[in-house]
Amino acid sequence: MTPLVGNLSDKYGRKTLLTVPMILTIIPLGILAYSRARTFFYVYYVFKTLTAMICEGSVHCLSLAYVADNVPEGQRASSFGILSGIGSAAFVCGTLSTRFLSTASTFQVAASVAVMAAVYMRIFLPDSIADDALSVPILSKQKLNVVKSKSDGDSAPKTLQIFKPMPSFEDMLSLLKTSSTFSQAAIVAFFSSLADVGLHASMMYYLKASFHFSKNQFADLMVITGIAGTISQLLLMPMLVPALGEEKLLSIGLFFSCAHMFLYSVAWSFWVPYVAAMFSILFVFSQPCMRSIVSKQVGSCEQGMAQGCISGICSFANLVSPLAFSPLTALFLSDDAPFDFPGFSIMCIGFASMIAFVQSMTIRAAPLISSHTVNNCNYAAV
Repeated sequence: MTPLVGNLSDKYGRKTLLTVPMILTIIPLGILAYSRARTFFYVYYVFKTLTAMICEGSVHCLSLAYVADNVPEGQRASSFGILSGIGSAAFVCGTLSTRFLSTASTFQVAASVAVMAAVYMRIFLPDSIADDALSVPILSKQKLNVVKSKSDGDSAPKTLQIFKPMPSFEDMLSLLKTSSTFSQAAIVAFFSSLADVGLHASMMYYLKASFHFSKNQFADLMVITGIAGTISQLLLMPMLVPALGEEKLLSIGLFFSCAHMFLYSVAWSFWVPYVAAMFSILFVFSQPCMRSIVSKQVGSCEQGMAQGCISGICSFANLVSPLAFSPLTALFLSDDAPFDFPGFSIMCIGFASMIAFVQSMTIRAAPLISSHTVNNCNYAAV
């Protein structure tokens, strides 16, 4: 769905498409804010599943496309880092607030904040449409009628439709083949997401079984990770990108991502996970740098499609990862483990991250193609 949403935002503006997921997000939160009875929970689950098809990852990829529309290429990696840092700060605030709110109040506050975000976006966010020739309302049935003169030998009118066919799987494959750099970034995105989701899906069970961690200790780890990542993305990344370049910074981030996963897997005391969580000050570089590299490989009329394609690949990894690593975690935490190594599944997750790291080492700063692609945006759309 994210390539489709991104492609539509290229044609009808980011603000229009941002409105859809931000409003849909309110519905499941509002259900639990009203009641947490069993019936309402099942209603919430159904609506959450349906709305997640559009909402999951859409706001993030559309926000990245919006930033790419308004920020020069040389400043894009730093801007993506600041955007991610603000998201990390919001994560920290949300995690801390749950320590002081009751369960019922948590959902009420979450629904209220979602409403405020949607209203703020509609009132204060200026729209950004890459293709001015197609800036018609998304629900409009307007068409362009181009009638050739009779002197051309054709008196029949020809109709050019504003609406372009929805992107197919072949369109996404073609996008991946636009440059080798884009394809390499897609591989990095898949294995990086595969490792990140696998770690999050397995780590809590591992730490609870090995060190009897409680939910408060899990929250502490998330806060440490969030604070370190926020400081790094807001302060360090804008300084490091001009000095090192986003390609090197991507590899650095993925290297420390591998390192912190391997450290988790061999943790010998309860304090080791806290040290590993501090590695987020460096491994948070990977996502903004990867997104910036991708944004420079396409024109302004394809930013939404490109970011949506990467988000779709990450979502596919999010599906595959628990299927692969959760049974492995359960096996090595059970009494039937082939050998005594409770963190073996975490180490395997680290190897998946290492694949992303090795692939990132092959990415080179390719010549930017957006400069000549922009000129062809209107023609390609027609």
